Amino acid sequence: MNFEKYIKDAKESKFGLWKLNFGLFRMIPFNKPHGIKILELNDNSVKTIIPLKRKNMNHIKGIHACGMATAAEFASGFKLLTQLGPRKYRLIMESLEMVYHYQAKTAITAEFEAADEWIAAVIKKPLETSESVLVKCEIMLYDTDRNHVATGYTNWHIKPWAKVKTKL
Repeated sequence: MNFEKYIKDAKESKFGLWKLNFGLFRMIPFNKPHGIKILELNDNSVKTIIPLKRKNMNHIKGIHACGMATAAEFASGFKLLTQLGPRKYRLIMESLEMVYHYQAKTAITAEFEAADEWIAAVIKKPLETSESVLVKCEIMLYDTDRNHVATGYTNWHIKPWAKVKTKL
């Protein structure tokens, strides 16, 4: 699969974005029943959505806290991988923290921005002298009325594949 081509196509057309989401549902089966998908993708940011549907609801008919956390994790992890390159770097989530501000009673979008300059300064430059880095990402979550419902913080352990040591 030419991952880079799917990313490029998704940035350029709605059909390309549809193809990317279709492929991601197959590659990440955990997200499929929840309907988490990418709404917008560009060079520096991504916006994902978790829809308001029965499988995503909590006991008070809002989006479940864990569903919002999954949308936040997906947004930051996907954007980091697309900018770094999945063939060059390995990402493992070290921790996830959520701060909830407002009750989520509609579909929720998770938005994450990572400019090339930030990637260079926070990830690539430190990896020149270190085997791995721990990067904290802030993801903003909004309801359909643009109420800020939550803020997610994902800590990603990033390492070049060339430095990954696995036991056989």
